[in-house]
Amino acid sequence: MRFDIIDVTEEQLKEFTSVQLKMLRTAQQKKDDLVYKADKEMQMFTNIVLTAGMKNSTLLRDKRTQLDGEVAYQCAIIKDNLIYNLTLNEPPDGGGDGGGDESAGYIVDYSLSYNERYVIVRDYYLSIRDPDERMALYAADDVAKKYLSSYYATLYNVLATYSK
Repeated sequence: MRFDIIDVTEEQLKEFTSVQLKMLRTAQQKKDDLVYKADKEMQMFTNIVLTAGMKNSTLLRDKRTQLDGEVAYQCAIIKDNLIYNLTLNEPPDGGGDGGGDESAGYIVDYSLSYNERYVIVRDYYLSIRDPDERMALYAADDVAKKYLSSYYATLYNVLATYSK
C-alpha cells in the first residue's frame, strides 16, 4: 500500500508498531475513499454538464475546485488525528469504526474483523501465566463480551483448555 496521507520514509515505517501501522493504513484508506468518491462525483457531474451541451461552461472548473477543497479539508482532519494518535501510540478512542477501551489491556478496534479481534484478545489472555487468574479476568471482562460477541464463548472454551 502506498502511504501519502503523511510523509513517512521506509525506515520510519519499519520502526512503527503494529498499532501505528494499523492507524496509518486506516487513515490512508479513509483518504483514498474520499478521493475516489470525489472523482466519482466529478465524473457524474461532468456527464450531466456535457449531456446538457455546456462543454465550455465554468461549472466543471467550479465543481472541481469545490470537490478538491472538500477533500483537502477532510484529509487535513484525518492527517491531524493520525499524527496525534501516532504520537500517543494508541488507536483512536472515538467513532464507530475504531475506538478503544482504556480498561482493556488489549487493542479494542471495531474496524478489525472478528478473527483479528479474537487473536488479539486470545494472545493477551494467554500472556497471563496463572490459569486461575486468566480465567477469572476473562470471565469478568465485559469489554471482551461486547468486542468478541459470539466469539467470546469460543475463546472462553479455548482458554479453559489451557488451564487444565
